[in-house]
Amino acid sequence: MDASLQRLQMDYVDIVYINRTDSMCPIEEVVRACTHAINHGKAMYWGTSRWTAMEIMEAYTVARQCHLIPPSAEQTEYHMFQREKVEIHLPELFHKIGTGTITWSPQAFGLLTGKFDEGVQLLSRGSLKSLSALQDRMNTDDGRNPKDQLKMRDLTHLADKLGCSITQLTIAWCLKSEQVQCVLLGALSVDHLYDQLQALQIIPKLTTNISNEIEKILDNKPTRHPLQR
Repeated sequence: MDASLQRLQMDYVDIVYINRTDSMCPIEEVVRACTHAINHGKAMYWGTSRWTAMEIMEAYTVARQCHLIPPSAEQTEYHMFQREKVEIHLPELFHKIGTGTITWSPQAFGLLTGKFDEGVQLLSRGSLKSLSALQDRMNTDDGRNPKDQLKMRDLTHLADKLGCSITQLTIAWCLKSEQVQCVLLGALSVDHLYDQLQALQIIPKLTTNISNEIEKILDNKPTRHPLQR
């Protein structure tokens, strides 16, 4: 933590994330370490990243039992092709313990950009070879099979009808979700970031009819299994 703050040239960060759990490290130890960082002014909050709902609940329970600080948010992947965790597994838990959802990859590693033949842009998350987990993800079929290509084509046509880009539509769709409090963006330039931020203007256009049209195109709305009730 100290080394990270030194590299950032900052005295503290707003939030520190713990990416995935470690089977060799008890969750109580993680909660104590994050509480220590907050109590010593190195971070204001701590959150989880790519934790399961059960793991988050365990961290919350440990924090309450040991008078420690619980996680404030879960950072997880969420886009039109990856919906189950955010829409099914997390909401009930978060309503109970009050944590928020911060999502990343609204464009599915560049696959939801409308540039079907160009692949992932240089310096995007999916192009960083050092991130092996993301590289493995890019080798899956998400967004590459013919059925999903047709979905992206129809989404692009819908974006044109709304007067926006497919990028802006996908970001607005994520922000429209009741389960999402914040969406992380990745931009190659200031102009690119400005273009993405225009998604805020698209949210009011996502009426019930438009949302239903998107659902019809995607045809992948997750449903809760009876055993999960």
